[in-house]
Amino acid sequence: MKILLTGGAGFIGSALVRHLIADTSHEVCNVDKLTYSGNLKNLIGFDSGPRYQFHQVDICDRDAITTLLFDFQPDCVIHLAAESHVDRSIQSTAEFIETNILGTHCLLEVCLDYQKSLDAPGQAAFRFLHVSTDEVYGSLGEQGSFTESSPYKPNSPYSASKASADHLVRAWHVTYGLNCLTTNCSNNYGSHQHPEKLVPKTIINCILGEKIPIYGQGKQVRDWLFVNDHVNALMKVALEAPIGSDFNIGSRCERSNIELVQMICLQMSKLKPLRTGEYTDLIEFVSDRPGHDFRYAIDPGKIEKELDWKASTPIQRGIEETILWYLNNREWWESSI
Repeated sequence: MKILLTGGAGFIGSALVRHLIADTSHEVCNVDKLTYSGNLKNLIGFDSGPRYQFHQVDICDRDAITTLLFDFQPDCVIHLAAESHVDRSIQSTAEFIETNILGTHCLLEVCLDYQKSLDAPGQAAFRFLHVSTDEVYGSLGEQGSFTESSPYKPNSPYSASKASADHLVRAWHVTYGLNCLTTNCSNNYGSHQHPEKLVPKTIINCILGEKIPIYGQGKQVRDWLFVNDHVNALMKVALEAPIGSDFNIGSRCERSNIELVQMICLQMSKLKPLRTGEYTDLIEFVSDRPGHDFRYAIDPGKIEKELDWKASTPIQRGIEETILWYLNNREWWESSI
């Protein structure tokens, strides 16, 4: 297949590109604006050869996106480009509205034109996969899990922008017949993740001997998903899911923020022992952020049953692999902090 990805130089996008180039025979067109979180170093070793091409393009640029789409003639578009950091969305909302809502609208319009231009078999085969987040569902109490039928209750500018995009995708499928799919995933972690996120920030601060800031008392709970497992799920959905369907992607691996940080500190002690003291001594509780959702938990039963996918990486192994990558790739993250 010919697959066009948006945001393919970011964390999840680059993991998907590496998988496609290394483990499949698909052709890849990577489209990325290269904002602060997009990094072509994520693709070193995977960015050459006849099956890969890269274009630095803003998804809001309709003319450029149209040219790329009609020139490349993809069988599938996987839309990962997004502003994704909640803290940044609280401080500055405009980029989130522009990229996550207006950029998605632009892609939907261009993809609809492209789908209509194909012959009948091509129109039936074309797919547009929109990759979203569990944060659109809002906050859970101590019990329960998000399912595909959970109501949307976004609480941050970031999650509201992603919820808006989800609704647009559904509308373009129902109203205009665009062949859409949507996934909503839990918190990802793994290599090549920007240092502003909790897992890499904790690892890097351990390496540097700096304080590890934890919001509130660290009791917020997230379902942690290894990025390589997520990539495998995305390809399952992109290639096998019925048009118009949506799937929640999670690993049934709930940990509070403080539990996760403590786990990282323990693994760091084994992989890079301190001469004195413990990495947990670096933990520092700071004022909670506004509107901080208490708990997210995904029920991945639908994708497990219908597409025979299940997360396969235990969190202890995933965290160890992630730590080792940051220990061995200091040059990569030093340029990002």
